[in-house]
Amino acid sequence: MIRAKEVSIIRSGRALVDRVSLNLQPGRFTVVIGPNGAGKSTLLKAMSGELRPDHGDIFYHDRRLQSLSPIELAAERGVLPQSTALSFPFTALEVVRMGAVAHGSREPGLAARQALARVGLGGFEARSYNALSGGEQQRVQLARVLAQMPLPVSNGKPRAIFLDEPTASLDIGHQISVLELARDFARAGGVVLAILHDLNLAAEFADHLAILHKGKLVSEGRPGDTINDSIICEVYGISGTVGRLPADHIPYVLPQSRQSAQR
Repeated sequence: MIRAKEVSIIRSGRALVDRVSLNLQPGRFTVVIGPNGAGKSTLLKAMSGELRPDHGDIFYHDRRLQSLSPIELAAERGVLPQSTALSFPFTALEVVRMGAVAHGSREPGLAARQALARVGLGGFEARSYNALSGGEQQRVQLARVLAQMPLPVSNGKPRAIFLDEPTASLDIGHQISVLELARDFARAGGVVLAILHDLNLAAEFADHLAILHKGKLVSEGRPGDTINDSIICEVYGISGTVGRLPADHIPYVLPQSRQSAQR
């Protein structure tokens, strides 16, 4: 449904994203991992329409991304950024309602309440957004995305959600809950692209894993085929032992400090 073809983003003569091609398919949860500065967020911004590539193209249903109007794009995908600062004293309900309005809901207030309940924030409707904790704000923003994309498939067309570090500021229980929501969206026929730093969560939830390093796509595929000792060393510059869980043969990573690895 959404594909990047040889996409490059260049700033101050440096390629933040360097000729990356990536296909996002309906029914598949794609996770991008890589070290800080690898180009993960920049790639997400390009594929969601926030940044225009300097080279290459991005397509939604075989239409070039640049040909979509803002209204058309809002009907195709919802975006959860890394962080969102609001200057006005919006309530949690008002923030989420913006997503429902973008979706064109006939009852945006009801849709917003339902989305808040889905992220475990029922009863927070009247709370000031700026008075919430960082984790609660993150979940309100996720609810906004869900209110904008209430159905993974609409009129026979899959919809997409882009999640930039959705588990940041969350405790482990809410991390799992958020990723379960994303996985359910994909399994119901939607498209999901998420950026994660936790390799073990990425291995647990991703159907398709893409690894970025210095702006380049260095590996992609199923987590069990892409996460290994050599890639951990190459990309993160540390030693790590990759094992396998008995259930579904899911890889897990036990990182080692550089001092421990030298002993």
